[in-house]
Amino acid sequence: MWNKIRTWFKDSETIAWARLQMLGGAVLAVIAATDPSLFNQHIPERWLPFYVLGAGVITEIARRIRAKDM
Repeated sequence: MWNKIRTWFKDSETIAWARLQMLGGAVLAVIAATDPSLFNQHIPERWLPFYVLGAGVITEIARRIRAKDM
């Protein structure tokens, strides 16, 4: 099972992280489209800068894991 998962992500942490972000974005888009009040209750706008910063840091770490020249 783990080998199938690694193959689907092409053995890349960066691709895995990108697909996880896409899944999260799709879930949030569905929540926002079906009931916007749920979106505002569960995800305060003040968290957005922290999410963007955290996503950038995790993306950079995942990218550097594979880059041997850095």
